[in-house]
Amino acid sequence: MATALLGACASPSRLPAVPPGLQNQAVVPNLADIRYRAPDFGRMQDDLVLTVQRERAALDARGERGPLPPISFLAISGGGANGAFGAGLLVGWTQHGDRPEFNLVTGVSTGALIAPFAFLGPKYDTQLKRLYTEVTDKDILNLRGISAALFDDALADNLPLQKLVEANITPQLLEAIAEESAKGRTLLVATTDLDADRSVLWNITLMAESRHPQALALIRKILVASAAIPGELPPLMLDVEAAGHAYQEMHVDGGATQQVFVLPAKFLLGKVAQRDRTLYVIRNSRLSVASVQVERNTLSIARRAISSLIHTQGVGDLYQIAAIAKRDRGHFRLAYIPDSFVQPAPDDFDRDYMNALFLVAYQLGRDGYPWAKEPPGFVDE
Repeated sequence: MATALLGACASPSRLPAVPPGLQNQAVVPNLADIRYRAPDFGRMQDDLVLTVQRERAALDARGERGPLPPISFLAISGGGANGAFGAGLLVGWTQHGDRPEFNLVTGVSTGALIAPFAFLGPKYDTQLKRLYTEVTDKDILNLRGISAALFDDALADNLPLQKLVEANITPQLLEAIAEESAKGRTLLVATTDLDADRSVLWNITLMAESRHPQALALIRKILVASAAIPGELPPLMLDVEAAGHAYQEMHVDGGATQQVFVLPAKFLLGKVAQRDRTLYVIRNSRLSVASVQVERNTLSIARRAISSLIHTQGVGDLYQIAAIAKRDRGHFRLAYIPDSFVQPAPDDFDRDYMNALFLVAYQLGRDGYPWAKEPPGFVDE
């Protein structure tokens, strides 16, 4: 009887994971060359050179010859409901009047959901605002029963989030992204291949420009996967092929391997093109950590330790981006949730909290955000 019950409650099945020796060969059927895998990131450098060539051609077509103009990159971090900060800052920045057209936009987790709208610019501000001021928990997840902790792949299902993404990531939006790709602009989103324990960067612009019938559905899945907190929301089980065999990759929150990124440190931007660069980073979190009394129980201790790990990983990511900017003679600029915002953070997507945070960020952006020029605790000589 017990054996029958356990069998009925077995974990969800899956295809075999890609063997280590084939991981760099694995492709999504019909959509090859749309992603870059850590640690070597494949042909990413060649694709970056191609974007510069396309930008040059687009400028020449407009009669804008001469040296390449200064460019701006934008990296948007994870942070769950705190994504309301990044959304508010971008909308306020538009009102201030000097928000750049970013040549490169990257996103992780909640930052991946913001990234397409940040990439496409101010005309999508209203849609971005709605995403972070009108949603609640019921728009993100449905809690499963208590047995899910033992016999399922997550404590909740993400069907509401899938519907939210489908309603906002439309064929029209995808076409707009494709048009920007032709101008030499790039949109990247990160997931984590949990089987391989590697970061995977998805080139959303190339996927959009392919105009493949499967591209829209895959992009939606990737955006949902990038926000799939392991254990809380289900992973994306992605069908891939390698050496003529079918496998599955398990993709979860990009924040499992990095909280925010611009480009891999191995790439020397100065060798791609000599020009002035500014690397903007929106950290959807604070730099400081509040002191709390941790109760002597397993969940409280584990929750606090994981929170500390995520925080310090995120700060480390800031240092890496700042180091890249300095090495390549770029300008590092950082925005983050200010200590003056004292409303307690809920454990869920609380509409009142998100609206309050959006408003604070909007006002900061509208008034001219005081961008930090170094990561926390760093002193330049």
